[in-house]
Amino acid sequence: MKAGWRWFGPTDPVSLQEIRQAGVTDVVTSLYHRKPGDVWPLREIKACAEKVRKAGMTWSVVESVPVHEDIKKRTGGYLRYIENYKRNLRSLAACGVKVVCYNFMPVHDWARTDLRVVLPDGSITLGYDQYEVCAFEMFVLKRPGLEADYDTATRARAEKVWKRASARDKKRITSALLLGLPGTTEDATPEGLRHELAAYAGLNARRLKQNLYAFLNEITPVLDETGIDMAIHPDDPPFPIFGLPRILSSAKDIRDMVRACPSVHAGVTLCTGSLGADLRNDAVKIFREFHDRIHFCHFRNLLHAEPGVFRESDSHLTGNTDMPALMLELVKEERRRGREIVMRPDHGRMLDIDKGRTCYYGYSYGGRLIGLSELRGLELGIKFGLK
Repeated sequence: MKAGWRWFGPTDPVSLQEIRQAGVTDVVTSLYHRKPGDVWPLREIKACAEKVRKAGMTWSVVESVPVHEDIKKRTGGYLRYIENYKRNLRSLAACGVKVVCYNFMPVHDWARTDLRVVLPDGSITLGYDQYEVCAFEMFVLKRPGLEADYDTATRARAEKVWKRASARDKKRITSALLLGLPGTTEDATPEGLRHELAAYAGLNARRLKQNLYAFLNEITPVLDETGIDMAIHPDDPPFPIFGLPRILSSAKDIRDMVRACPSVHAGVTLCTGSLGADLRNDAVKIFREFHDRIHFCHFRNLLHAEPGVFRESDSHLTGNTDMPALMLELVKEERRRGREIVMRPDHGRMLDIDKGRTCYYGYSYGGRLIGLSELRGLELGIKFGLK
């Protein structure tokens, strides 16, 4: 595998030199100051690629070229934004960036309810609790119609959770669920979130899937022309929240996309953390079934207290994902292709060595450094065993 690392650009507290010292060969980054739908100036793409090259690495994956909400809804200026997207793909390909990790999740790219789960050794990780999400929707967001998404038992438990919660816990849950995306500094507000959700009223999972397939098939000629691989990121978490539809949460969802979008360039980012949030998903089986459509990998692990309640694992190798079996599939697929696939350690604990850094949650240096080392060691052991 190619050792990848997500870098948030010049404002990232982790420098390119530190990233290279971690053993990274392939940087995963983007033009984070550009808004969804913008045309990316070629000079800015070239400058970013050159900065990474001078640091001794390659910018090979863009994470991401955000998909404008109008494209997801197929409303407003979606045709213009698709043309802008095509221009960006051509410009990225001209600079050697041939993998695009993106998602098609409405409004929010991810969700957590606890950004500071303190482990016994003092390190900090991320957590998610579906009952806290439900409570937030009931008592902060006050979302109409949530009864259709949460059964009576879940709502009753969520109400108890909120009543028992201290003011500090309520603030923790609210702040976490309104957090801005990685690479940004803009957090949402309950009022703003309600407004964004209203724009998706009436758009169900079936229609959103069709909109995704239409988008992919419209850009396929550019993918064929440039050789760019689109690697869609699974829904995070892989079940509905805020009343928004989920369309890439399981093997069936990927199967539907593959059937509707015949180009091999329309592929997947295998994110073990996102898929692993649903205990019904088996990342190893998913890799085996869609091996030729996997263009990029995010490897991390989760520990579940119960379905819908989990935290990031202490180690990238231990948790509900069988990482040795998954790494074996990755090595086999690379041998079949005759080339390596970029994998980045996804998330990592906040350790004492990162105190003083203002790192985005999950993206500290030390935790990812350990994760990458674990995964590289696992890969080496598997390759040795296959000799």
